Order: sequence, then C-alpha cells, then structure tokens
Amino acid sequence: MILSDKTLRKMLDEGTLTITPLSDDQTPERVGVQIQPASVDLRLGTHFLKLNENDIACIDLEQPASYVELERDEIILPPKSFILATTMEYIKLPDDLTAFVEGRSSIGRMGLFIQNAGWVDPGFEGEITLELYNANQLPIKLAAGRRICQLVFAQLDDEALFPYRGKYQGQRKATGSLVFDDLENR
Repeated sequence: MILSDKTLRKMLDEGTLTITPLSDDQTPERVGVQIQPASVDLRLGTHFLKLNENDIACIDLEQPASYVELERDEIILPPKSFILATTMEYIKLPDDLTAFVEGRSSIGRMGLFIQNAGWVDPGFEGEITLELYNANQLPIKLAAGRRICQLVFAQLDDEALFPYRGKYQGQRKATGSLVFDDLENR
C-alpha cells in the first residue's frame, strides 16, 4: 500500500520515519512544500562524484572505481554525461517500510534522468545517492536545494526478517559503487 501525505506526516511526527532537514509549508499555495499527496520530494545536495575517466581504462566490477569528488552549490551536467549526486536529506526507514525513488516529472521533461536503482530497502538509513544522466544535446545547470526527485513509500505486510544493514548504511555525501565488495567477487 502506498502511503498518503496524512500517514507520512503522522509517521514523521511520531518519529517512526525520519527525513531531515524537511521543509513543510502547509499553506494552500504549497510553496516550498516537500510532502506531496503520496510522496516526499527530496532536494539536490552539494556533493557530486564523477568517474575519473583519465585514471581507468575500463570499469571493472571486481575493482574499486576511481572518482573525482566535487563539492558545489551549482553544477553543469554536459550532454550525454553521468554523475553521482546526493540528496540534502538524511532518511531513516523503519523495518516495515520501503521507498521507491522516482524522478520528478518536471525534471524528466527537461531530459534529466534520475535514478538510484529505484529502491530503498526497509531499515535503510542515510542520504540517497542519485545517478543523474543528461539525455540532451545541451548542458543542464543544476543548483543545490532544488527539489530533484521524490520518495514514494509503501508499507510492508510485516517487518522485514532481515532489514537493510548493508554496505551503504549510514552513507553521507554521494557514494560511489561498492559493487567490488559483492559476494560474487569474494
């Protein structure tokens, strides 16, 4: 079941769901509001990672990737390029709640694809690392603090038997791939 704004507000007030910092202007004009009818908008942070194309010959899923780290209030994403970004918000999901990361329609209509593997497991805690891809022939200017994606929450039928406690737990800032640490590579 997808959770409504009413349920999300209740969970946030009770502390069973954490999203911080959260701007929640509840006026009828809904200026600056992050809590939507069935989702919560998340904002772009200031930390970015891009693959260091000058340091590696190819991407090897069995080796750590080399990244260039950027800390900025604004970034230009060139055409047909990819970058990792982070959200401003730190989230903490209870063990019986999951979330889907979706790009905002208004942003997608500008040709910016936003993903994070699309899923946040029950029990996850941390900032969300986003994968951003510019599908355009023109650069896209992105500014920190802009609402960039949304989380849609779904209630599990029961608490997860093994909630998320994995390698990305507690992440702050954009976090590069840790696929080299997968079981298949051990």
